[in-house]
Formats: sequence, C-alpha cells, structure tokens
Amino acid sequence: MSSASEIFKTLPLPSVERPFGIQLWPIFDQVFTAIKGYHPQDFNFQPRITPLSTMKEAALTILTYYVVILGGRELMKKRQPFKLNTLFMIHNFYLTAISAILLGLFVEQLVPTLYHHGLFYAICDVKGGWTPPLVILYYLNYLTKYLELLDTVFLVLKKKPLTFLHTYHHGATALLCYTQLIGLTSVSWVVISLNLMVHVVMYWYYFQSARGIKIWWKHWITRLQIIQFVIDLGFVYFASYTYFTSTYFPWMPNSGKCAGEEFAAFSGMGVITSYLLLFISFYIATYKKDGKKPTGRKAARSLGSLKDAQIPDINALRKELGHLGHHTNGTAKTSSSSPANGKSTRSRKA
Repeated sequence: MSSASEIFKTLPLPSVERPFGIQLWPIFDQVFTAIKGYHPQDFNFQPRITPLSTMKEAALTILTYYVVILGGRELMKKRQPFKLNTLFMIHNFYLTAISAILLGLFVEQLVPTLYHHGLFYAICDVKGGWTPPLVILYYLNYLTKYLELLDTVFLVLKKKPLTFLHTYHHGATALLCYTQLIGLTSVSWVVISLNLMVHVVMYWYYFQSARGIKIWWKHWITRLQIIQFVIDLGFVYFASYTYFTSTYFPWMPNSGKCAGEEFAAFSGMGVITSYLLLFISFYIATYKKDGKKPTGRKAARSLGSLKDAQIPDINALRKELGHLGHHTNGTAKTSSSSPANGKSTRSRKA
C-alpha cells in the first residue's frame, strides 16, 4: 500500500499551470526545434515573408483548389471511381492526430491565462490572446486548412457528390484563418479551439467509417458544428461590438478596447454567420425532413387532403350515373328497373 501511494504521489497531477499533468510544450519545443532549428516561441510571423502570408498566395492557393476539384469532377465523369480506402484512412488519422495535438497545446496555453486574468483579457488583450506561443499555433492551424482541402480531392477521385456547403466551407475556412492571422485578432483562439475539438470528433468518425465501423452518432457531428458556430458568433460579435463602440462610439456601453483589425472583424462575422445558416439548412434537409411524419395541424391538413382525394362527391356521382342512364343502350335501365314483385331494388352494378 505504501509503495502504491508513493507512486501515486510521484504522478504528475493536473493543475492550472499544467492542465494535463504533464507539460506538452517542452515536448513540442524539442520536436519543432529539431525540425526548424529554432524554438517555436521564437517564430516571427511576417506578412509577405512567411510562406502563405500574402493575400495573393492565399487567394491563388484557394483558386487552385476550386480549379482542381471542379476540373477533376469533369475528368472523372467517364472514368471509374478510385478506391483509395487506405490513403483515406491515413488522411483522416493524421488530421485527427494533428487536431488533437494542437487542441492540447492551445488548452495548455489558455487555461493559466483564463484563470489568472479572466475571459475578457484572453479574448481582447494582445498579451492575453496573441502571445508568441499562441501565434505559432495560429499559424500551424492555418496551414492545416490547406491539408484539409484534400478532403474534397478524395471525394472527386471516389466520384462522390460535391455539395456547395462542403466546397464553400473548405475554401472559406482557409481564407478566414488567413484574415484572422493577418488581422491579429486575440479572439481567434475561441474559434480555433472549438474547431479543433469538432475536427477531432469528425475526422475520427471518418477514420472509423473508412475501416468499416458503423457509428450511430454521425448526426451529432453536425449538431456539434452548429453549437460551435453559435458560440463562435457570440464571442466574435461581442469582440467586434466592443472594438467598434470603444473606437467610434465611446458614449455607447462597451467593455473597453479589443485587439484586432476591422477587416478581420467583418470577415469573422460574415463567414461564420454564413456557416451557421448553411449548416442549419443542411441539418434540416438531412436529418429532419427525410422520413419525418407531420404532426399537429400539418398532420390534420395532410389527412384532410388525403380524405378529399379519396372520397368522391356523392351528389356528383349520382348525377353522373343518371347521365349515363340516359345515354346507354338499356343496360342501366334494366339494372335499375323494378322486379316482378313490384319492389324497387338498386342495381349492384350501379
């Protein structure tokens, strides 16, 4: 018992400074330094110098993406679809791993800041949400958006249908991350962290699906995405409102200054709002309309319409039968005539 308790005491326990018990940043530091030759916290993001840091580079890369997938779809029309199951599994597994690692590093950096300085400091102060460790994480997350464009390439090669939501979302996300990186928005970590969390779940689902494992909670991925966008917009709209009121309308209620450029604020609000509307529309079309029985007044109206369509008008039917009786060759008269016993009977045929 004593040895077990001693071992337990030596285990790294989670704390504010170390949310996971062990420190992830030193491990990341060693790997990054071995590859790049300098520490990640020494990374200096410089527009027009750092790769993919200019609007021209970002726009050309996204344009190339659309040319490749739309042109590839045309080329694949007369060709057999590729299997590519193993490559698809590898693709989804490394995106799951990358998303999980980045999410862990974000959490480790943000928990102490939130605990010691509060939420407003973390989303609006440059020293809270734009520290050197966070900047390299923002940039690495931005680069993963270009890796995620391969999702659509797999769909094209496998001859799967391309939806507007999928193609728009991938290109717009890369552009959104670029604008926030250039715009120095401290609130970026909220959007990115939630997105990474959803991507861990989403890409893990696609990895398991490629393995042939059926998972019942597929619809929860879309639900998580919708919840993510609602939270994102709450933070983004608050940060944008605080920025504009403190800058241009100081007489209006506001919480103070908020870091970031104006074009980044408009980009964030516009793109994420479009995501929310598109994903809600997709969810309704996919999981609500198909197979859903009408209830309440809709059910009553539907049932009434069905009855009206099935039950004929009796008066109109009688009139039609009478009309037929005058123009037939006597068959109808015979069938409706009185029998010998004088009692009137109705024709079975009528």
